[in-house]
Amino acid sequence: MSSAFVLSLACDDRPGIVAAVTTELAGLGANIVESSQFLDSPSNRFFMRIAFDTRGETSKDSLERALKPAIDRFSIKASIMDRARRPRLIVMVSKFDHAMLHLLYQIRVGWLHADVAAIVSNHEDSRRTAELEGIPFHCWKVDKANKTEQEERLLQLVQETDADLVVLARYMQVLSDTLSRRLFGKVINIHHSFLPSFKGAKPYHQAFERGVKLIGATAHYVTADLDEGPIIEQETERVTHAMSAEDFVATGRDIESRVLARAVKRHVEGRVMLNGHKTVVFA
Repeated sequence: MSSAFVLSLACDDRPGIVAAVTTELAGLGANIVESSQFLDSPSNRFFMRIAFDTRGETSKDSLERALKPAIDRFSIKASIMDRARRPRLIVMVSKFDHAMLHLLYQIRVGWLHADVAAIVSNHEDSRRTAELEGIPFHCWKVDKANKTEQEERLLQLVQETDADLVVLARYMQVLSDTLSRRLFGKVINIHHSFLPSFKGAKPYHQAFERGVKLIGATAHYVTADLDEGPIIEQETERVTHAMSAEDFVATGRDIESRVLARAVKRHVEGRVMLNGHKTVVFA
């Protein structure tokens, strides 16, 4: 029997970091199966992701104890992920469910290694989907009067379900600054890439009226600054004058679904590391 883990680390760059960490892993009999590293020269920050297997049953606690000398020596910010544990998601959605359905499909076929612990919506539209998938569904109407109360319910749900990530799959409510700070790095949002040109309702129709030639989508971590969080994944696709506004919408929905799924996959596999207002994303 073997155990599989992912070690992610970040620290100021100095000679000997890789040697110190891999020496400790070798001492545990670990076999490194994947390794990626990056030095951000302007900030002098070093980032590394190592996927490895160990012989026999190994706990996260024993790994943390073994790595502590290297972590302390280089002031490393590290996290260890047990690859045997399936990450748990809370998916939030409003009326348009294309991005959520794509996530559920990718989980079903095994491409996305995760489980959906709950679906939360401010509308009833996705209740039937949740029932078919056997996923608990919560319809929480949100208005100015109860917004704080509903966000407290979300925080409680995150705790109760032991959720690792909240996914805003076209959830058309803005999270408060307080909630964004409390869940920083644990909430991913998807939106069209027309901002700030076409805000508000029907952005694809606005783009159509202006003769836009590229449609895109951006997945990012949620921060108190609306739609300005660290970017994880993006994609664009060319459109033409011969396409209708409905074609623009269909193209946009396809891109949004793909981009969000890739961002979630990279996050739950420990491939995304925050670097100030940016991200380091290992392939």
